[in-house]
Parts: sequence; structure tokens; C-alpha cells
Amino acid sequence: IVMPITTPAIKVDAVKRRGANVVLMGDAFDQASEFASGLVAERGATYLHPFDDSEVIAGQGTVGVEITQQITTPADYVFIPCGGGGLLSGMAVFLKHAWPGVKVIGVEPADAACALAARQKGERVTLDEVGLFADGCAVARVGAETHRLIEQYVDDIITATTDEMCAAVKDIFDDTRAIAEPAGALAIAGMKTYLAANNVGNATVIAVLSGANTNFDRLRYISERTDIGERREAILSVTIPEEPGAFRAFCRAIGKRNITEFNYRSSDETSARVFVGVTVRPQTDDVSELTSRLLDHGYSAVDLTDNEMAKLHVRYMIGGKTTACDGIERIFRVEFPERPGALLMFLDALGADFNISLFHYRNHGAAYGRILVGVTGIGSNDRRLDNTLDSIGFRYWEETQNPAYDAYLKPLEL
Repeated sequence: IVMPITTPAIKVDAVKRRGANVVLMGDAFDQASEFASGLVAERGATYLHPFDDSEVIAGQGTVGVEITQQITTPADYVFIPCGGGGLLSGMAVFLKHAWPGVKVIGVEPADAACALAARQKGERVTLDEVGLFADGCAVARVGAETHRLIEQYVDDIITATTDEMCAAVKDIFDDTRAIAEPAGALAIAGMKTYLAANNVGNATVIAVLSGANTNFDRLRYISERTDIGERREAILSVTIPEEPGAFRAFCRAIGKRNITEFNYRSSDETSARVFVGVTVRPQTDDVSELTSRLLDHGYSAVDLTDNEMAKLHVRYMIGGKTTACDGIERIFRVEFPERPGALLMFLDALGADFNISLFHYRNHGAAYGRILVGVTGIGSNDRRLDNTLDSIGFRYWEETQNPAYDAYLKPLEL
């Protein structure tokens, strides 16, 4: 059984306990699948595809059979997670036969939505990039047979963000005291968003919880993102006066809200930037009302709630702006497979050609690690660093224009 190197250890160990010979290869499913195909050709073996096979699809579809055996009244909606499409297509075929009036809705990670891309394009497509937070659904290209069945039997395909999946993990824990993996909670995350957006009421709704293979050390990251996923917390960057009593006055302006986080560092004589987390009411315009209230009190506020760089890095780096930066600084956010030697590989690729002026890495217990790196000595049109990052093969984004960088990390101009 071939699995990606980034597969959670709890899943690998569970397969080994059943007597399997596990081979770890590649950073994602598609690389593992390619290696498995090579073994088939080399050994004359049979390739059992994890989703694009009619018998596998039928086997996964028996989940639908079990559901119809457990409840006597047909459901109105069934939400099903989708990676390569085996579970979704198999269940959809049976449910549409057993309950013709049911709406079958597939849910994909927002950063790995290959079935939705295929539906929009009218044919299968290969995603250029695949997010791996929901590793159980991290597939770049939906299967050929699964795509055909999805187009015939699935009513709608929607997506869920990382924060929404984290919130769904918490919902499941609160209800059942069980801990789902992100891909396992995917259907619940999509269901919550869909029902709220479409004002669905007085309906029988089912969501499939498909797995619980998550490493314990990953729970820290999930718990940190839960309140944002539930839209119960807003992250703001606020400029306040640099004077005695300014923090107390700011808290008065916030009103009767809980401050969940407050990071502050004096930077000049007249003003200071604070990174603040505040509780808000979900499914309302509370964040807009809060920023307007702050504006009325003379504060400049920027909403960073959906800013990945701010949530992953900047909140842990509040320390003031440097004056020791030589030349233009460019900032990049890099995602790399969390495996032994990957971080050193990244640093070796940079070598001595670039001067690193900023570096932040934090282990989230996830399949992929995140780095924030600043480099000086290269101009905005200099492609040397971009070419180096391209050659490594890690996903990256330039964040030099990110408002969180400008507020908290950008070097002071002397």
C-alpha cells in the first residue's frame, strides 16, 4: 500500500497494524499514485485505485445503503465529502435510486476543489495547486468514472475553508466527544454554510463524517482557528496613540466585548500598532460595525480575519520594526512538506546567494509546514529568488504588499 510521506502517522500505523506493507512515497496523492503505477508495471501486479474504479465506488456507496437502513423517512439533503469522488459518486448513485427527491451535495476543500473545477469547465481538469490541510481529500484531478457519475447524480458541489473545517471539528467534538480529521469534518463544514446561506429550515439533513485520522499535535492549530471558522472572533490591526492611558481608552471603544488577544510593541513616539483579537457575533455584520465604531473613535483599523499571513505568522512575531535592514526587503510565505530534512533542503537551496532578514517557522502538526522569510539585496523585478523557489518545488506566495507586514514587520526608513 503506497501512501504519501505526509500521511498522518496515526493513519500509517493503523494500516500497518492490519498487516500491510506500507511504502511512503511523494508529498501528495498524485505522486504516490504515480509511484504505485510504476510498481504495477515492474512487478506485473494489479493496481487497486482508491476511487476511480467501479467496484471501489460501489463499495463506498454502501454507506448510502446503511443510511437508508437506519432512518425510515427519506432525507431532504445529504452532504458528502469529496476528494477523488469515490464516496460521493457511489453514495449519490444509490441515494438517488432509494430516495429520488433527495438533494445530494458534495463538499470539497476550497483549496482542492477538483470536482467543482471539472463541473465548471465541463471536463476534468488538473489543479495547479492542491491544499493539504484536508489531506484525505487532497486530490488534483477527479476520477474519470467518478466525474461521470457526479455529473449525473450530484445536485451541487460546494467548498469549505480551512477555518470552517476547524470549526466543524469542534462542533463534532461538542456533540459526540469524538475528534474528526479535517477531511472527516468537511461535509459538516459545508452543511453549516449551505443551510445558513439558503435559509433551509424544517428539513431532514445528513452529513457524512468520513474519518478521524488526525495527529494529536495538530489539535493546537485546529483549536486556534476554530473561533475564526465560526466567525466568533475577528482579528484587527489598529493604530492607537503612543501615550499613557491609550490602551484603556481603546478598550472602552471596543465596548462590552471580550478581547481574546492583544499584541503590542512601541514603534515610534506618536503612534503604535496593536494586533488584537475580539469576539464578535456570528452570521452578522458585527465586524463591520466594530471597525466603524473604532473609526468613529478616531482609530484606524484593518480587518485581518481572513489574512493567512497574519494568522499563521505575524501574530507570533510582534516585536517592533527593525532599522538594520540593508536595502529593499521582499517577503515570501512558503509551504513545504513536513518531513525530515525538508526545512534544511529549503535553506540549502537559498544558500549564500541571499541575505535572510526575517524568518518564522512554527510546527502546526500538519502535513505541511509554513515559513515566512524575508530577503534583502534583491529588487522587486529581480527574479533570482523566484526562480530558486520554483526550482525547489514548494508552493509560495509573495507577501511584500500584505498589510500585516506593512503594519508590524516592514523595516523603518531611516
